[in-house]
Amino acid sequence: MFSLLQAAAPTAAETDTHAAPANAEAAAAAAGHGADAAAHAPAATGHAVEAAGHAEAAGQAVGMPQLDITTFGNQIFWLLVTLAVLYWVLSKVALPRIDAVISDRQGAITGDLMQAEEYKKKAKDAEAAYDKALSDARAEAHKIVAAQKADIQKDLDNAIAKADAEIAARTSESEKRIGAIRDSATADARSVARDVTAELVRAFGGNADQGAIDAAVDARLKGAA
Repeated sequence: MFSLLQAAAPTAAETDTHAAPANAEAAAAAAGHGADAAAHAPAATGHAVEAAGHAEAAGQAVGMPQLDITTFGNQIFWLLVTLAVLYWVLSKVALPRIDAVISDRQGAITGDLMQAEEYKKKAKDAEAAYDKALSDARAEAHKIVAAQKADIQKDLDNAIAKADAEIAARTSESEKRIGAIRDSATADARSVARDVTAELVRAFGGNADQGAIDAAVDARLKGAA
């Protein structure tokens, strides 16, 4: 109603130049309409408040917008667009990088495993070579010990044979010397015994027969031997 009044005011100003009576009549009508509008203004304000209340109640009744059935089409469309963009980003950016990292990691692990296997093989080869060298060293040591034992036994046998020969020679020489000494002692004893026997026979006033004395002394010495 206020807009009608605002529209009527210019119209009244334009018609004022044509006829004063018409202007007076129009002014009276406008005043009447203004009074009516002023009378109906509280009612219009009440209707506006009521419409706002109904709109608020309708908004509260609808609830969450994503649950509104009328917007399901748009929601599904944008959901599909979002999923397509997300799939493109994952397939073109994220997944290739993840795959590259996994491939690099797998390659590094494979390389480490191959290197560890190579080191293990080298360790086994080194252990086998060490065992072979140790076995060869033990065999060589046994050979050296056996050779040394043989040489020592040979030298010992030679030394024993030489010692036996020297002992035998010295024994023979000693026996010869002992025999010579024995013979000399026997001769001396025989001579002394003959002389003593002859002196005893003479002391007892007998006639000393040298042959009988020698025979008696020889018989006595043989019996003593």
